Amino acid sequence: MWTAMWPHNVVIAEPSYVVADGSVGMKWPWYRGVRGKLAITGHRLDASAPPLTAFIPSGYGMKGFQPSGISFPTEGCWRVTGMVGGEKLTFVTLILKAARYRPLAENG
Repeated sequence: MWTAMWPHNVVIAEPSYVVADGSVGMKWPWYRGVRGKLAITGHRLDASAPPLTAFIPSGYGMKGFQPSGISFPTEGCWRVTGMVGGEKLTFVTLILKAARYRPLAENG
């Protein structure tokens, strides 16, 4: 089992990834080398926060590529675990919201 990571394990969430409640929603790919349904859990390590939630669509068979949607309720350091058929993969990632661009005022 494996997944793809953002550079340096840091997700910089563009504004389009931030939903109205302030959570960060990301698509996350998984690759299953064993047969089974994917389950994803996770929690924030550096502060108190609700656990992440995951959406795992059907229709991708029992092995191979499996896309998912992960919603991180807050920015911060998160431990994420994917589990399939008795195997598991755990990683730690930092979730940050990108700063919004504000043009400098022109001197008049």
